[in-house]
Amino acid sequence: MLNNFWSWFAILLTIGSILACWWLLHWTKGISNREDDEVGDTGHVWDEDIRELNNPLPRWWLHLFNITIVFALIYLVLFPGLGNLAGVLGWTQEKRYEDEIAAAEAAEAAIFSDYLAMAPEALINDDQAMATGRRLFGQNCAMCHGSDGRGAYGFPNLTDDEWQWGAGHDNILFAINNGRQAAMPPWEAALGDEGVMQVTEYVMKLSGHRATETLARVGEEKYAMFCVACHGADGKGNPALGAPDLTNDAWLYRGDRDTIAEAIRNGRNGNMPAFGEQLSEERRRILAAYVLSLSEGAQAD
Repeated sequence: MLNNFWSWFAILLTIGSILACWWLLHWTKGISNREDDEVGDTGHVWDEDIRELNNPLPRWWLHLFNITIVFALIYLVLFPGLGNLAGVLGWTQEKRYEDEIAAAEAAEAAIFSDYLAMAPEALINDDQAMATGRRLFGQNCAMCHGSDGRGAYGFPNLTDDEWQWGAGHDNILFAINNGRQAAMPPWEAALGDEGVMQVTEYVMKLSGHRATETLARVGEEKYAMFCVACHGADGKGNPALGAPDLTNDAWLYRGDRDTIAEAIRNGRNGNMPAFGEQLSEERRRILAAYVLSLSEGAQAD
């Protein structure tokens, strides 16, 4: 929205430019008060016999230009274009966008209402629903989890059977609706640098990697003090807390010694945004079914 000065500046400049074009057109259209059979002559001569004439513009061309000027004036009355004046039709690009979105949603309502009533298994077996889910995944999830759903460093792989927050359609849908917030606290202050290395060795042992036994034995004791509440006595994790299983090779941040030590030392705070307000309920259900299909498809292979 322009202030009054710039609004009137735009109005006067626009109207003035249109009127100036009309005046210039008619001022230069030819020699006034000249009969049609007369020849206008500018007085410019080259090579003794080449003369520059000043004949009027063709009438049809002149009238077409006049029509464009009239059209411009009518357009500026009907639509916004003169400063802050909205035009008599009240058209705005925001309203046009909202109308188009409403029309698109109305056209899709019948299809998506059927999806809302379908069970997850039925959605997975519906080719059209999965095609829609693939597009939704590409638009909302692929930037973190990858176009194939296999994740990346710090972003979980959705094509395996390891689910940090629990498996199944309902858990996936909950994550899409509400997001996820991981919260592993840093333990460097409590453990010290030596304690971090000892617990690291024990976690390496839990996951089946080669570890220094003397350090791992001490690390097991400290694990029981600081880590067991979330990851469990056996290191299998707790989906209710989002605590991962430490006994397998499904590492969100890699499973090498240095990366595990970094996690113990500094903690982890992964965050998945919520899509409950961005996507309709039907779209969230289809997206959850599509994510589940990625895991089931990988297991079937």
